[in-house]
Amino acid sequence: MMQFVVRAYYKFVEVTDGEALRDQIFEVADANGLKGIVLIAPEGINSTISGTPEGIAAYWSFLTADSRFADIEFKDSAHEEVPFQKLKVKFKKEIITMRNPLANPGEMVGRYVEPKDWNDLISDPDVLVLDTRNVYEYIEGTFKGAVDPRLVSFGEFPEWVEKNLDPSKNKKVAMFCTGGIRCEKTTAYMLAKGFEEVYHLKGGILKYLEEIPEEESLWEGGCFIFDNRDCLVTGLKPVPRQYDQDEIVDQLLAGTLP
Repeated sequence: MMQFVVRAYYKFVEVTDGEALRDQIFEVADANGLKGIVLIAPEGINSTISGTPEGIAAYWSFLTADSRFADIEFKDSAHEEVPFQKLKVKFKKEIITMRNPLANPGEMVGRYVEPKDWNDLISDPDVLVLDTRNVYEYIEGTFKGAVDPRLVSFGEFPEWVEKNLDPSKNKKVAMFCTGGIRCEKTTAYMLAKGFEEVYHLKGGILKYLEEIPEEESLWEGGCFIFDNRDCLVTGLKPVPRQYDQDEIVDQLLAGTLP
């Protein structure tokens, strides 16, 4: 059976021709039969796309011919079908929306931690392990001992930090998200707020699930994915979701979520 490639990538880099770039990317991706979403903003690019290996290769040659994206890192996984219904290419204000000027990865970010070193870090009792994803993502699965800020949207993160964390008490903070992009902003924000030792999982949960064998893994459950694959587990194997996203949010807002 044919295997399609699912490629996730992002990069924070200055983009001054966003609307023109949007149109060019749509034209090339569409011509190569790709589906998925590409977000472009003045701060960079963020995308997950899927298609045949040949289609992905042709698109990638186009993208990396641009010097701004020549060194962009990506994560690939295989799937028996394209997990997206259509192709969307959008120009937005941010590639991951926090709406806080302190969250500027162009100025500073936390310390990257490779998946092979992550277990040792989060097993340290002096380290606060913080899941920066939304509540319905956390419910599906997370790292052992991780704190859930119970976010409905990513933009709520700064307010939660203001109410619940203190740089003088929370000396070491390790954060993670699906692919790493949200932690670029959360670590930048926390450093700007005076937190000194701020770490984040390089490549996110997806890289960890790809590299760390199940018998060594501290991950529990499935990793929520925003496409038809539902969730991923060790080896990036897709599995069905266990919970309804809307029901989890409704329970949280009603104060009935355990």
